[in-house]
Amino acid sequence: EVQPVESGGGSVQAGGSLKLSCTASGYTYSPYCMAWFRQAPGKEREGVASMHSDGTPYYIDSVTGRFTISKDNANKTLYLEMNSLEPEDTAMYYCATDRGGPGLKGVRLCPLTPGPTYQRWGQGTQVTVSS
Repeated sequence: EVQPVESGGGSVQAGGSLKLSCTASGYTYSPYCMAWFRQAPGKEREGVASMHSDGTPYYIDSVTGRFTISKDNANKTLYLEMNSLEPEDTAMYYCATDRGGPGLKGVRLCPLTPGPTYQRWGQGTQVTVSS
């Protein structure tokens, strides 16, 4: 199974910024749904931001105003720009996508729950924020 590939993680101090990238190379079709999830040690995986098929972004409350999700459709690349980082943002960040398809009628909403919408997951990129 083809997987998306994440990059851009690292270690920063609180208040700093990072920009994550996720490339869906090797996919037969462009994904309809692409999203970022994160998982901190001892915690469940949680959705951070997704982009509906019409380009509408969707965020969890704790990152609204600090994180920005964007997508380069031509290159099948999803980004997550993270500003004003907090120690609570420390986690492994995962990119998740569906398999896409040859065409879509209407808008596909992309949830922030790691359920059946997302069939392909990347290996993750670590983000560490120190106080």
